[in-house]
Amino acid sequence: MITPMRLPKPRGPLSAALCADLTDGRTLGPSTLATAETLAAAATDPLTDDDLQLSLAICYELHYRGFDGVDDAWEWDPELLRLRGVLEARHLAALQALVSPVEVTDEPVDQQLTAVIAADDGPSLSRYLARQGTLEHWREYLTVRSVYHLKEGDPHTWAIPRLAGRAKAAMVEIQADEYGGGSAERMHSQLFAGMMRDLDLDTGYGALWDDAPAVAFTSVNTMSLFGLHRRWRGACLGHLAAVEMTSSEPSRRYSTGLRRLGFGEGTTVFYDEHVEADAVHEQIASVDMCGSLVAEDPSLAADVLFGAQCSLALDGLTAVHLLDAWEAGRTGLRGEAALAA
Repeated sequence: MITPMRLPKPRGPLSAALCADLTDGRTLGPSTLATAETLAAAATDPLTDDDLQLSLAICYELHYRGFDGVDDAWEWDPELLRLRGVLEARHLAALQALVSPVEVTDEPVDQQLTAVIAADDGPSLSRYLARQGTLEHWREYLTVRSVYHLKEGDPHTWAIPRLAGRAKAAMVEIQADEYGGGSAERMHSQLFAGMMRDLDLDTGYGALWDDAPAVAFTSVNTMSLFGLHRRWRGACLGHLAAVEMTSSEPSRRYSTGLRRLGFGEGTTVFYDEHVEADAVHEQIASVDMCGSLVAEDPSLAADVLFGAQCSLALDGLTAVHLLDAWEAGRTGLRGEAALAA
């Protein structure tokens, strides 16, 4: 039986008001939307603002598994959707400010994606964890990534009904592997949970949200925004393509880092799986999925490249957050809650 996660601890006035309204169960408080508008206008760095990003994640989670004690009817509450729209607009503006626009050329879009990836110069978490990451670094890293990986393909999967033809078939092919090819035990979310368990982390869905920093939600919120809006289907596919085109070699390094700490293939299987699967998915994602989408609608090329840029830039944001913390000798997580199951 799948049980909904509990509401996370608030991180500011908006998330506090939002959680109170959701548990109250009737309607959004008159001041909550105003609080959202104030926060969105005042946030100096929306992509790392804990209150804004957690509140947006709570809004999106109503479309996934929901929360214990929160009525499912909240998912489509008009006032809550208005609040979400305010936060999305600020989040999207921050993304557009984060990445420099890429000029669309006449080259095939897979080649343009390759160029975007080649231009990325963000720091590498995989190299750090492969060579010198401690067990505690690894536990912090998996805590951050659990916000996404326990969902695995779900944020991108929202885009499937918005596609047609070869682009749709290609995306289904990629996502089918994410969901274990029909085997529940091989679902990538389950493989990730197994790795967490081996490192003594709580594998419950959403169990580590309170420990995760804002950047963990920023990444998933971006995927949810792209996936849930037909307007951004091109960006969703570009985001997924960047993930598939850049994860094979880092996954190899992550496996190396875990083995260096004494863990065997039962633990590294999540990354071992991605070394091979994503090497195959790279061409499917860039040529068959994105290439077919842009061939059908050339106006979406800029969105595809924007989505890829966002994927790379937000990975860099997470890497900077964790590496800066570790190099300063402090945790990259929030609070001092015990992480062990």
